[in-house]
Order: sequence, then C-alpha cells, then structure tokens
Amino acid sequence: MKAVILAGGIGSRISEESLIRPKPMVEIGGKPILWHIMKIYSHYGVKDFIICCGYKGEMIKEFFVDYHTRNSDFTIDIKNQNIKVHKRTSEEWNVTLVDTGKDSMTGGRLNRIKKYLNNNEDFCLTYGDGVSNVNIKKLINFHKKHKKPATMTIVLPPGRFGMVKFDKKNLLKSFVEKPSGDGSWINGGFFVLNSRVLNLVKKDSDIWEKKPLENLSNGNKLMAFKHSGFWKAMDTLKDKTVLEEMWKSNPLWKVWKD
Repeated sequence: MKAVILAGGIGSRISEESLIRPKPMVEIGGKPILWHIMKIYSHYGVKDFIICCGYKGEMIKEFFVDYHTRNSDFTIDIKNQNIKVHKRTSEEWNVTLVDTGKDSMTGGRLNRIKKYLNNNEDFCLTYGDGVSNVNIKKLINFHKKHKKPATMTIVLPPGRFGMVKFDKKNLLKSFVEKPSGDGSWINGGFFVLNSRVLNLVKKDSDIWEKKPLENLSNGNKLMAFKHSGFWKAMDTLKDKTVLEEMWKSNPLWKVWKD
C-alpha cells in the first residue's frame, strides 16, 4: 500500500523555521519530521511513498536525492571519478516526489497526485507535520473490514482543532471548526482512502477537510478510527521544542527499532 504525505504547506505558525525550510523538513533529533512520519509507516510495512511537495519543495527533493550519501561511508577517487561505498545505511523506501504547486490547498495537492494511484486502489494519507504511535496495521485492517471508501483517525488532544461527531457505528456525521478545549475527538490525520474519493477534488483551491470530507460524511462513507494513544502536531516552535525534548528521553511515536 502507498502512503501519500501532504508536505507542501508554508507553515506560517512556525515561521521561525519555515522561513528557511518547508515545515516537513523541520528537524526533530537531527532528522526532518517527514522522516519520522515515514519511519512510522515503514515499521508497519508501508514503504511506497508519494510526497506532495510545494513551498520550498526543492529542499525535500534534495534530501532524498542525497539520502544515500548522507547515510553511507565511502571513499572518493577524485582523479578517476570513482566512489567506493564501505557502509550502506539506507531505507527500503520507494519515494515519488511530486510538485503539487506552491499555493495549492490540501485537496488541490491530492488532485495533482491522482495519476500516481491506480483506479480503486486503497492508500494511506497523512500530513507532513504530525507524529503518533497509531497502529497503522490496525488502521488499515479497520478500513478494509468496514468496506467504506474513507477512514479517518480521530484523537483526543487539547481543544484547538476542528471537532468531529460520530454515531454508534463510528460513522462520521458532522464537523465543527476549532471548538474551545472540551475534550472532543478531532481529525488526527492518518487516513486510509480508496482512490475513488479523489474524484471529489477537482482544482488547486479545493480543501480536503471541507467539502470532500463533508460529502463523504453526509453520504455515510467516512469511518472513524479512534486512537487514544500519543498524537502531536508540530504547529508552533513550542510544539517543536516539546518533540525535541521527548526525542531525548521518551519519544512515544518511535515505534521502530534502530
């Protein structure tokens, strides 16, 4: 299964970092948060990625082009232009990097990567700025069991995000934009979708979290996967600092082994 990662936004609320690099390239423990997200997925066997690039996307492309040399020991014979690799440390990843436009909204970015997915293909989707210890395998199995075209992970963080309401069968029924902190379940990203839902996005200005999700919810086609474990979005410099400190002592999202 492929994982699509939205990595094109500017990240204005963390401008101290995003002025010089795209938000997904902001580092936690010396590695971009994008790398951490991909490590979560690959731990569960999802190793085929489509990265939706946008703002300063060339930095994301350069990171992966240089990934092998960044993580290997080698000797360069400059005279004969030969490179001898002594130690290879690399990921078993297949990464497709797509320019989805500097100013495209989330739905617009998904619209631009349609051609990299097959018809009627299930795939994962998440944002390039949040980490979690959500069990991706259980999420995928939940999605397949219920046979709906869309599944969204919902979490219980402090109340500063949009709220979702769902019925006893876990069908999402409505959205409320950023309520006050009341302990409501919210969109945690980490979706599993069927590629048919991308027919709901048509242009760069489309916002995935607006009409597309609302239409799926209203049509009883959107399931809620409840995750009560760790989840954190890196929206501000304070969030980055919290994640940095956690990485040093107890990184709850680090489900993989070194």
